[in-house]
Amino acid sequence: MRYMKQILLAIIITSLLAMPAMAAENQPVQMVPASFSQLAEHAKPGVVNIQTVKTIQGGGRVFQHFFGSPFGGDNNGMERFFSPRPDQQPQSRKERSLGSGFIISKDGYIVTNNHVIQDADQIKVILHDDKEYDADIIGTDPMTDLALIKIKAQGLEPLKFGSSSNAKVGSWVVAIGSPFGLEQTVTAGIISAKGRIIGSGPYDDFIQTDASINPGNSGGPLLNLEGEVIGINTAIVRSGQGIGFAIPSDLATGIIDQLTESKQVSRGWMGVAIQNVTKELAEYYGIKEIRGVYVAKVYEGNPADKAGIKPGDVITMINGKKIDASRDLTVTIANLKVDETIKVRLLRKGEEKIVAVKLGKRPDQDSEIAAATDGYDSFGFMFKQVDDAIAQKLGYPPGIEGLIVTQIKPESSGAQSGVRIGDLLIELNHQKITKVSDYFAFIEKLKKEDLAQLLFRRGNSQVFVVQFGKNK
Repeated sequence: MRYMKQILLAIIITSLLAMPAMAAENQPVQMVPASFSQLAEHAKPGVVNIQTVKTIQGGGRVFQHFFGSPFGGDNNGMERFFSPRPDQQPQSRKERSLGSGFIISKDGYIVTNNHVIQDADQIKVILHDDKEYDADIIGTDPMTDLALIKIKAQGLEPLKFGSSSNAKVGSWVVAIGSPFGLEQTVTAGIISAKGRIIGSGPYDDFIQTDASINPGNSGGPLLNLEGEVIGINTAIVRSGQGIGFAIPSDLATGIIDQLTESKQVSRGWMGVAIQNVTKELAEYYGIKEIRGVYVAKVYEGNPADKAGIKPGDVITMINGKKIDASRDLTVTIANLKVDETIKVRLLRKGEEKIVAVKLGKRPDQDSEIAAATDGYDSFGFMFKQVDDAIAQKLGYPPGIEGLIVTQIKPESSGAQSGVRIGDLLIELNHQKITKVSDYFAFIEKLKKEDLAQLLFRRGNSQVFVVQFGKNK
């Protein structure tokens, strides 16, 4: 009995000695920072208010997806993706708008959203000390809704980029901007999610946050507690409260570097139409895991075709990086340099192969095509070359070729033809049309002809012809 008491006493003493350490381990985590004031004071000189005077033409991909047309409308999928219906389009008008941005260099380079400065006739930047500067556009990337502008100033206090990939869901973030024109507004919240796909374009990879973001915050920084920029505030959900989205810094920095160096963004291109591997495809091709990207079509003469990639191949890896879904392949290739040679691991009829592919330049970045989309044709149509993202959005099959009608000029012959925004132009007078530049070249040749026949496709099956008289 005495021996048992000694053992019990030893256990009690040991437990008492261990209690402080256990208490320290189980101590609750401090959930709310004592204050954000020091961070806000540090970041304040690097955040700017942006005021523009512009001709209203609608926003970019992200802007239209969330905010729709500034003139109203029924906001169906095609309208949000392109523009209002012809009968709802008003005449162009000048309007002042507000946004935010942040300084990234002492000599005046500033990052903002493309939709903040798009079509602007005048851009004015207001610093934290109320000094005002006129800004010039250095370069834009509508695909990710990023823009780089510059003011003539020296000795500015830039913000530093941090790594968005290191930011964790649930960690604190601070947004600074000019919501509703209220400059230097600071809000705080947490990262609600990462890698959000919101349907605004092929490079969706947004940070979702509950830090208050409102109209006017666009282009402002999303900061971690070290004061580093881990995101660029971009969009909100109109029907939701407390849901905002920011472009991750790891995506933005590469684009900003390209805009700084060459004033434009060039993305890698393989030249394949792709889709996710389904359970049925996995069984058919003998794939153990339902992952990888199925090659539905290989565009003739493009890098993948030259490298020997074939329809039916399943791409599983790029340069040693696993490819689980179509989005993985799209983002991976877009972030690689033009003319870079990559190693593509794929499955072909159950056998694994490695193919070297020298990347080309993504066609929708071609300056000739970009220039051609700036205006209407003589019938009143504005076109954009279809890509897989647009095809999926509008219900067309992967790999389809042609030109999507993005706008129709009011009171034009095209507006009276029955053609709608989202229709796909396939042929002009039995000539296959795949590029905007080719279309305008054909139009020029039609000046001496009496008839123009345009073959359109609408949806998954309907095909129709529209005829126009002599092209004057």
